[in-house]
Amino acid sequence: MTSLAIRGGVVLVDAAFIDADVVVDETRIAAVAPRGVDARQVVDATGCSVLPGFVDLQVNGAIGVDFTTDPGRIGEVATFLARCGVTSFMPTVISSSASDTDLALTTIRSWFRDARHGARSLGVHMEGPFLNPARAGAHPVHRLRPPSLTEVQGWRRDNGVGMVTIAPELPQALAVIEHLVAGGVAVCAGHTEAGVAEMNAAVSVGLRGTTHLFNAMSPISARSPGAAGATLADTALMAGLIVDGLHVDPAMVRLAWRAMGPSRIALVTDAISALGLPYGAYSIGETPVVVDDRGARTADGTLAGSVLHFDQAVRNLIAFTGCTLAEASVSASATPARLAGHRDIGRLAPGYAADIVLLDENCEVVVTMVQGCVVFDPQQRCTES
Repeated sequence: MTSLAIRGGVVLVDAAFIDADVVVDETRIAAVAPRGVDARQVVDATGCSVLPGFVDLQVNGAIGVDFTTDPGRIGEVATFLARCGVTSFMPTVISSSASDTDLALTTIRSWFRDARHGARSLGVHMEGPFLNPARAGAHPVHRLRPPSLTEVQGWRRDNGVGMVTIAPELPQALAVIEHLVAGGVAVCAGHTEAGVAEMNAAVSVGLRGTTHLFNAMSPISARSPGAAGATLADTALMAGLIVDGLHVDPAMVRLAWRAMGPSRIALVTDAISALGLPYGAYSIGETPVVVDDRGARTADGTLAGSVLHFDQAVRNLIAFTGCTLAEASVSASATPARLAGHRDIGRLAPGYAADIVLLDENCEVVVTMVQGCVVFDPQQRCTES
C-alpha cells in the first residue's frame, strides 16, 4: 500500500490531461496510474485539474513580511503562499547594505521548513545590488554598487543563493556572472540598459534569463531592441513575466507569449509585503510604498513589486492570451523550475517531487501538496482510507 493517492481528477501529464490517479510514495511521485490504487491517504480530486505545484522565483514578501528587512518570518510567508498554489519559491532580497544582505541570506538559509506547513525555498533571489542606477525602479539608488567578485565569493547554490539579477552592461558584470554560474546560481539580466551586444556577451558566459520582462529596462524600438528585444529574439533566454495587468499591458503579454511561448515564459509575482493585506502604506526593503487600485507604487509613482496572487497570475495569463490551462501550467511550473536549474520539480512524473496543486473549474486552488504533505486543504478532501 502506497502512502497517498489523488483520485477522481484529470491529471496533467506533460501536455495532456488524462483520467488517472497520482500515486505518492512519501515525498515523491511513484506513478500516474489507472484508477483504484490502495493508499493510506486519499485526496478526492473530483471536479479538479491536478497540476504540478506552482514555482514563483520572485517573492519579496507577503502578509506584512519583507524578506530584505525581516527575513526571520519566512515561515509565515511560506504558509500563505501554499494558499495560492505555490509549492516552491525564491525569497527575494533587494538592494541593501552588504551587512543587511548577508544577514538576510544567513537567516533564510538557516530556516528549516516544516513540510507540513507551506511552500519550500529554492534559495534566495538576490535582486541587486549590481543594477544600473538609471533603471533602479524601487531599489534605493544609494544601495546600488558595481559588480564585485569579492562580494559574491560566497554566493553559491549550495550556500543558499538560487538566483541573482544583475545589469550585464556594468563593469566586471561578465566576470561576476561567470563566477556565479560556476557556483550553480541562475543569473538573470534586470534593472538594465543593456543592448543586444551586451546581452549576447552575458549569454556567452551563462546568463539564463531576464527578470520581470519589459519592466526596469530600456524599451524596444526599431533600431534599439534593448534587453527586452534581445530576450524575445534569443531562444537561449527565458523570462520572468508579471501578469497582473499593471506591470505589462495585456497586449504586450500576448506579444511575449507569441514570441516566446510557455517553454520560455516563467510567471512571477514580484509580490511585496502587502500581498494578502488591505490597501495602505508598506515598504519594499528601505523604500516606502503605497498600495491602492493602481498597484504598489513609490512616492514618485514608480511601480514597486505587486500584490498579485500566483493563482490569479495563471488565470490572467489564460484571459490575456487565450492559452489553455495546460499551457499556462508550463509557465507556472516547468519553465520556472528549469530557469532555476531544478530538475525534480515542475512535472507530474515518477521520481519527481510530490509538489501538486488541485484547481477547480474556475482555476481556484482547492488543495496544495508539498513533498507529499497536504499543506492547504480547506475543503478537507484528504482523508484516511
